[in-house]
Amino acid sequence: MKLYSMLLASSLIILSCKEGNNTTIEDTNKLEVEATFTPTTEAEKVAYANGLANWKDVKQLDFTFNVDRNGATVASRSWSWKPVTNDVTMIAAGDTISYNRATVDSISMQADQGFINDKYWLLAPYQLVWDEGTSIKVTDSVMSPLSRKQTKKLTLLYGNEGGYTPGDAYDFYYGDDYVITEWVFRKGNATEPSMITTFQEYKNIEGLSIATDHKSEDGSFRLYFTDVNVIK
Repeated sequence: MKLYSMLLASSLIILSCKEGNNTTIEDTNKLEVEATFTPTTEAEKVAYANGLANWKDVKQLDFTFNVDRNGATVASRSWSWKPVTNDVTMIAAGDTISYNRATVDSISMQADQGFINDKYWLLAPYQLVWDEGTSIKVTDSVMSPLSRKQTKKLTLLYGNEGGYTPGDAYDFYYGDDYVITEWVFRKGNATEPSMITTFQEYKNIEGLSIATDHKSEDGSFRLYFTDVNVIK
């Protein structure tokens, strides 16, 4: 377990601030809507442009979360999540941990922190509408930090209570197609960025549009997903 713990600690890049260890899939299912639903808020437009309408059919989501630094892989862990029941299985560094998110205990909490982190990276557009206790500000035209292009910016700020890392802020940059191209993470809503990466290599997997690759400006940091599989 020691090696697993080291891998987990080294790769918790950011965490979904609102989701704590007692969040159930019922919070997610509130957003299950009929096909005739028309997104009205900017957050809904981003989420639905990335396939949120198809989430209601997902029975199982499998993926492997990988982190490279300076060309070397420093973390890799695989997940299998059944959203309907909220059963989660993690495989990392030879360890396998299975648990249910409704009954996270002291043993499974570290794994759950990793799951929330990794799922947030994978499904960030959906978290815009899934997560509660947030405030959102939209700026119609700003220069993005990496591509230096004029884009829209949506700032998501988490409340100071609840979840594993409250008070954090995320700046999402996207175009008129509502597809995210890059983002900034600001720990504790600090003025200066804690991390900036791209959103790229989008893949359509059973109707879910997922950015499978994220890189820093100099390429020394890369976070990417492999073996993404959706079962309906």
